[in-house]
Amino acid sequence: MIRALIIEDEQIARDNLLYHITLIKEPISIIAAIETVEEAIAWLSQHASPDLIFMDIYLKDGISFSIFDQVKIKAPVIFTTAYDTFMLKAFEQTGIEYLLKPINEQDLSKAIAKYKTLQSHFLDNQEKLADYHSVKNNLPRSRIVVKKGIEFVSIPLEEAAYFFTDQKVSFLVTREGRKYLVNKTLKELEEELDPKKFYRANRKYIVHINSIKSYRASEKVKILVELILPVPEDIIVSQESAIEFRKWISNL
Repeated sequence: MIRALIIEDEQIARDNLLYHITLIKEPISIIAAIETVEEAIAWLSQHASPDLIFMDIYLKDGISFSIFDQVKIKAPVIFTTAYDTFMLKAFEQTGIEYLLKPINEQDLSKAIAKYKTLQSHFLDNQEKLADYHSVKNNLPRSRIVVKKGIEFVSIPLEEAAYFFTDQKVSFLVTREGRKYLVNKTLKELEEELDPKKFYRANRKYIVHINSIKSYRASEKVKILVELILPVPEDIIVSQESAIEFRKWISNL
């Protein structure tokens, strides 16, 4: 039995979700239905984590993403909304699926099937196993779990060209130019990546040493880094980090 929490302020949408939950084969127990950001924060602070959360994005008193700023949500979230504007932001949290209203039985069944697959395989095993081996052996991680559409993919870090952040969302770009969503901040990545191979060039970019084509002085004391792949903006290493960068790229 899946213990689920509903965070939805529209009665019609809530009733529609509840109706389709009764139609699918998977047994789901709704332990609570909440209508506001404030109520959600209070409930999640006082109760054990549910197995799964159905969460609307626009609530009566604000956007539901603010809930994540107040309480730590461990449960996977299936976001439900009438808009696709916040899709990337949803997956930046613990979102595993993004369902557009009105929700139907087929989409809901697929979302629940995905939850069960990720729970038993990816989220519960691969990511934890990678973290365990990294800590146990005191080694930087060699792979990273990223998001490709609605799927999770494990990418060898040797295939990475660079990481970058845009609108507080992190991405990995491979040497072949493929871009993936990463559910980590650049600061978290910086702490986990091999410092001999990856360098935090500035607040927006982490680059792999093998992806650097060349570098040159910029504005006398700064450094302009050129990668083997095109990037949307210049990668500038600050004056304060220029000496450190030169030592790093020379392996000194």
